[in-house]
Amino acid sequence: MLNFYKSIEVMVSLQSLVITAMLPVCIPLPFIYKSSNSIEFPITWQIPTIILLTLIFHKKVVLRAFSIYIILGLFILPVFHQGGSLGYLLTPNFGYLLGLYPLIKIIDNLNNRNKINVGKFLKNGFIAICAMHLTGIFYNFIQIIFYSQFNLFLYNLGKYSLGKIGYHFLMLFPLLLLIKPLERLKRSK
Repeated sequence: MLNFYKSIEVMVSLQSLVITAMLPVCIPLPFIYKSSNSIEFPITWQIPTIILLTLIFHKKVVLRAFSIYIILGLFILPVFHQGGSLGYLLTPNFGYLLGLYPLIKIIDNLNNRNKINVGKFLKNGFIAICAMHLTGIFYNFIQIIFYSQFNLFLYNLGKYSLGKIGYHFLMLFPLLLLIKPLERLKRSK
């Protein structure tokens, strides 16, 4: 049973997940003819937010919030990056959402250590993102076998994994700025 503070943590985590799933990553380029051009990356802030929430809260809280997020997206509101509903189960994107469960467990290993340093964070971050992508690739492979559309496997692999994994690795570096403040916050609890 959740106590009052744990339920607040779950609600904060859930709210953060919903908000960041809808925010694309954009870099404004005002130096190009003084226009409002920008580069839009094919990812959202969801993965860095989940990593940050896992570093702040215990994995049970983040897993509960993420499970509520999945249920919310499948049955109630289209809160996923490209929609929602039960039909989302048939897209390759859902495999990568399922891959966030091992990502949370791997990042939570940093919480069990006394001190988080840059090397350990980057190592666990790279392993966690690789585990997420492998889960997505496995889910995609099962879909390809089930629907007998083998010609789509390489396309989905390039679009959903190889095309995004570099950006996901890059998203770890802004989180490096938050490691020291997070350590101070955890020590003050």
